[in-house]
Amino acid sequence: MTILVTGGAGFIGSNFVLSWLTETSEPLINLDKLTYAGNLDNLATVSKNPDYIFVRGDIGDASLVPELLAKHKPRAIVNFAAESHVDRSIKNPSDFVLTNVVGTFNLLEATKAYWTNLPISEKEAFRFLHISTDEVYGSLTAEAPAFAETNRYEPNSPYSASKAASDHFARAYFHTYGLPVITTNCSNNYGPFQFPEKLIPLCVHRALSNEPLPIYGDGKQIRDWLHVADHCSAIRAVLTGGAAGATYNIGGNEEKTNLQVVGEVCKILDDLRPRTDGHSYERQIEFVADRPGHDRRYAINAHKIEQELGWTPTETFASGLRSTIRWYLDNQTWIINVTTGNYQNWMRSHYGVE
Repeated sequence: MTILVTGGAGFIGSNFVLSWLTETSEPLINLDKLTYAGNLDNLATVSKNPDYIFVRGDIGDASLVPELLAKHKPRAIVNFAAESHVDRSIKNPSDFVLTNVVGTFNLLEATKAYWTNLPISEKEAFRFLHISTDEVYGSLTAEAPAFAETNRYEPNSPYSASKAASDHFARAYFHTYGLPVITTNCSNNYGPFQFPEKLIPLCVHRALSNEPLPIYGDGKQIRDWLHVADHCSAIRAVLTGGAAGATYNIGGNEEKTNLQVVGEVCKILDDLRPRTDGHSYERQIEFVADRPGHDRRYAINAHKIEQELGWTPTETFASGLRSTIRWYLDNQTWIINVTTGNYQNWMRSHYGVE
């Protein structure tokens, strides 16, 4: 028994790999291309674990993926591999089409060929778990009910459009070929090992560097926040009991405006690592021009996964944010290592800051 994880050196993927090897005794193969956000330092603690194998490669590699499947014979694939930053998708959408759409298609093709030749009992037990986002549903008004699995897709950014396309391919491979695909759509994740282009680690890093904390527009865009450890436990639950062909929404039941999130980050830093001048980090907040096509609100209705699989989040945003900030404060070497090179170039070109 073993599973294949794609994109397992990224933020959510690496947290899943670590939790899987802690919570189970089942071996895991991690296939990751190691783009700018893929970081093997995230997995240093398991690098010598005999149940862990790392393979550097692309999910779209039509030779490598079939070789891995034939050699390791996984009973499941968990597909995290994706380009995931909306701002980057606006600047360069082609990377998102190649990875999220074409890459997922090629992975599905290789998986179908492998799965077709499995013995009947193994075919029935096999699962292809496709990890997606709530952004495929579009934007909600303040009064609208949260996204359910039955909401139609209305993606508004190149990123969400590319993930929507990959979701549609995953669905099609179940309905056309019978490949036992399950899709999960999660809300905004946060936690350890998140690349500091995303809101929370970005603000922690810039606050400690005495730099402006950029907030788009009026800062009143609303997101539902999910701690990555809760997301990983939900994925394990879906892999164990999820129905083939089903979709499960995964959320944290914690809707916050971006301004609220940044304000909470500042308050926790004021407590844990006060500025030397005695002022709050909130004085570093700076409003910048809004992102093109910026979705106003995302919210997840996670009743289905709760009712069918008994999963609910255990972390509150207050406790999860404090533990996350403590992790970044305690792991400054990790921050320094990832905030060089490509990251600095991105910050310079996108926000006009050094």
